[in-house]
Amino acid sequence: MKSNAELAARLLREAAFVYRTLGQGDNADRRQMMEFADLYEKVADQLERDPTGPFVAATESANAES
Repeated sequence: MKSNAELAARLLREAAFVYRTLGQGDNADRRQMMEFADLYEKVADQLERDPTGPFVAATESANAES
């Protein structure tokens, strides 16, 4: 049986796929759709790495890696 974290990560990845699909083509919302897709995928990655850990914003993790 999958955990809640595994299910949540899967749903986030599926939402990212939907945003990428909606963002294809020449439309005014393309950039925003791709940003949403990237965000959903990053949160899914964090959830899979550390299901009970604190949320780390992308800018915080980028500064920590420098």
